[in-house]
Amino acid sequence: MRIVKNGDVHVSAPFGLSRKIVESFVEEHRDWIDKARKRISDKQAQRAAFYDQLPLATKAQSEDALKRLKALVEPMVERYSKEMGVRPSRIYYKPTISRWGQCNVKDRSIYFSAYVLLLPDWCVEHVVVHELCHLLEPSHNARFHALMDQYFPRWREAHKETLRISR
Repeated sequence: MRIVKNGDVHVSAPFGLSRKIVESFVEEHRDWIDKARKRISDKQAQRAAFYDQLPLATKAQSEDALKRLKALVEPMVERYSKEMGVRPSRIYYKPTISRWGQCNVKDRSIYFSAYVLLLPDWCVEHVVVHELCHLLEPSHNARFHALMDQYFPRWREAHKETLRISR
């Protein structure tokens, strides 16, 4: 039995097990279900509160965020691009909450989430180096981790801090 993101209960049972037994099992675990749903709801509220700190509802808010993003991210990209010997073809920004950034290795473009503005600068720096490293190594293999260690030794700490802040 598991609770999915929207709070629904999913139960897997052997073929042929009676519906009555399954319903009884679910009922016996009602407390666990309620607690799990509460945890999911609390986590979703906490996550929404984090992302709601950056208003992007109006054109003026979006333009302000873009201006601040460019001022923060582009000097970091410039610095690390020189140091790493790479150059993204294009940098753009999107208000995504599923990823902090993404590198398209085929066209060598990188996008950064507008929500990196909610992170400490050193965590943003981690995201920048992470995406630039993908220009050298597309996957998250040992070589990629070695590159991260070389160019941003605190990356593991920054990754943990980013997760702590945003979840």
